[in-house]
Amino acid sequence: MTRLKGYGGRVLRVDLTHRTYRAEELDESLARAFLGGRGLNVYRLYWEVPPGVNPLGPENKLMIATGPMVGFPHGLGSRVNVTARSPLTGLLGDSNAGTHFSEEMKFAGYDQIVVEGRSDRPVYLYVTESGVEFMDAEGLWGLRVSEAHEAIRRELKDHRVQVAVVGPAAENLVKFAGVFFNVYRAAGRTGMGAVLASKGVKAIAVRGDGHVEAAKPDKLLEVMDEILRRIYENPQYWPRRIMGTSRVLMAGNRLGFLPGRHFQDPVVDYAYDVSGERLAREYNVKVRACSAGCALPCARFFVVKKGPLAGLMGEGPEYEPLGGFTVRVGNRDLDRALKIILKVSDYGMDAITTSEVIAWLMELRQRGEVSDEEVGLRLEWGDPEVIERLVDMIAYRKGIGNVLAEGVKRASEILGKGQDIAFHVKGLEMIQADPRALKGYGLGFAVASRGADHLRSEPFVEVEDDPELGRRMFSEPEAAMRLGVRGKGKLVAFFEDLNAVVDSMEVCKNTAENMLVLDFDMAARAYSAITGFDVTPSEMRLTGERIVNIERAYLVREGVRREHDRLPRRFLEEPLRDGPAKGHVHELETMLDEYYSVRGWSRDGVPTKSKLASLGLHEVVQDLELRGLRLHD
Repeated sequence: MTRLKGYGGRVLRVDLTHRTYRAEELDESLARAFLGGRGLNVYRLYWEVPPGVNPLGPENKLMIATGPMVGFPHGLGSRVNVTARSPLTGLLGDSNAGTHFSEEMKFAGYDQIVVEGRSDRPVYLYVTESGVEFMDAEGLWGLRVSEAHEAIRRELKDHRVQVAVVGPAAENLVKFAGVFFNVYRAAGRTGMGAVLASKGVKAIAVRGDGHVEAAKPDKLLEVMDEILRRIYENPQYWPRRIMGTSRVLMAGNRLGFLPGRHFQDPVVDYAYDVSGERLAREYNVKVRACSAGCALPCARFFVVKKGPLAGLMGEGPEYEPLGGFTVRVGNRDLDRALKIILKVSDYGMDAITTSEVIAWLMELRQRGEVSDEEVGLRLEWGDPEVIERLVDMIAYRKGIGNVLAEGVKRASEILGKGQDIAFHVKGLEMIQADPRALKGYGLGFAVASRGADHLRSEPFVEVEDDPELGRRMFSEPEAAMRLGVRGKGKLVAFFEDLNAVVDSMEVCKNTAENMLVLDFDMAARAYSAITGFDVTPSEMRLTGERIVNIERAYLVREGVRREHDRLPRRFLEEPLRDGPAKGHVHELETMLDEYYSVRGWSRDGVPTKSKLASLGLHEVVQDLELRGLRLHD
C-alpha cells in the first residue's frame, strides 16, 4: 500500500475480455503532476489510447477517477470524472458528476478505475477493497437507470453500495448516452455511457470500508474553516441553496442570452413560468446534496402538486435540462418539461445534446427543409407531446430518432441539410447560452478541449459587468464585461487553468470556482495539508496549465487546429435581434489571437515546444514529433 496521504493509493485495472483485474500502486510523481480526477484520466487517455481507436471498440478504455480532496469534510462536495475517447466527437470524451460514488471508491482504496476490453455477455462490476466480482447483468439489460440502480442494491443486499449505471440509450449506443450516479447525477456529456455499454457493462457498484488520512490534519482544519467561512459569507449562498443552477434561466432572460427556439429568441415572455423561481415557490419540497461533506446542498427534490401530472417527483432540474426542454424547444409547460427531463435522465441521455437535436429538427421544419411526413410527427415549436415522443424515439433509435441519436453534427451530415444551424463545436452540442451575449463564454466554447463546453472555462466574472474587476484581475476592464472583447483570452485561460485544478481535486465547481472559494492559493494550501507536499499557488496554477496543455496536445495529435476552434455561423454573422445584446455578433478571431498568445501556442492553436517543455511535458513533445508534427520552438 502506498504511503501517499490523501489518496486511496491504488489504480484498479479491469480486463473485461479475460475477466481479470489487478491493482497497481498510484505513482507519486504522476499524482503530483496531475493531481487526480480529470488530470489522471487525460494523462492515461493520452498515453494508453492510440489515435484512431474506435470509441465503441474494445481498444478504447474508460476511466473513472477521484481526487485528493474527496473523502474530507471540507464543504465543497465530492466528484468524479469519467473519461474515454468520445463516440460523439471522436475526440476527448470526459464528463464530471457529483456523487457519493467518489467517496466510496476512495474508501475502497482506489483513485482510478480503468476499464479495458469487452465482455462477451452483459455484466456489472462489484468493486470492493479486496478486488472485483464480475456479476451477471443479463436480467438488468434493458432496465432504465432508476430500475437498474435499485435492482443492483437489492441483489447485493446493501443500500450503502454506490452505483454508476447506464440506461437503455447507452445499450442502444446513442452517441450521447451518459453514466449516471445515485440515479439523478449525470456524467452526461460526450457519450461515456455508450462506451461503457459497448464493453458489455451495465454498471459499476463500489463498496469501501477504508478511510483517507491527511498529512497535516491541523493545517487541513484551518483550511476547512476558511473554506466554510468563504461559502457562508458569499452573497450567492442563499440563491444557490434555494434554486441551484435553475436560477440562471431568469438571469439569462434579463441579460438576453437564452436559447429561445434554437437561439432565435434571446428573451422570452414566459421566462417566469418555466423558471427556477417558480420551481422554488410551487414545486420544491427539500434541498439535497449530491455528495457528502457539502456545505451548499443546491440540488432540489420537487413534487408536482396539482394537475394531470400531480404526484410526479424527482431531483432537479439543473438549468441546462430546464432551459433545454423549455425555451430551447419553445415549450411553456413546466409540468411536461419536468416529466420529459426525468425521462431523459432515466433513459440515460445527456440533456443538452438531446434538447439540441430536437430543437435543430424543429428549426429545420420551420425552414421547410423537412416535412412532417419525413419525420413521422407533426413538428411544432413547444409541443410537449412531440418533444416527449422524440425523446422515446432517440433512446430506442426508432424512426428519425435513429438519426438524432448520432448527435447534431452527424445527423446534419446524414440528412444532408441544416449543417449551418447544427449548433456544436468539434461535435459537442452547445449549452443553453448564446455566445453573442456572453463573449468570454463564446471563446470558451470554441477552445474547450471536449467541444462546445462551458465547464472547461466557466468565465463567470464577465456576467458581473464590472470594469474595475476586469482591471484588477486581468489589467483589462473589458475582460469582466460580458459584451467586451479585449482581455477575453486572459479571462478564459485563467479560468481554464483553475477549473482543471478543481476538476482534478474533484470538488464542486459551482462552489469552488463560481464563488471563487477555491482559488489557486486555497487549492495549494488544501493540497499541501492533505498530501504533505509543499505547493505554492503559482505551482498549482502550472498544474492546471499542464492539464490543459496535455488535453490540447491530445486534440492536436487527432488533427485539431485553429479552424476547428470555431463557433457556428449564426453566432459569428447574424446579429442578435432582441434583448440587451441586440445587434451583437461574436468577434471570435480577435479573441482567438489573444487566447493563443496567452497560452503560448502558435497562431494555428498548437502548443509550442517550449511551452510543453516548461510544463514538464517533454515526452509529449517527443511523441508529437515522432508522429511527424512539427512544433514551433
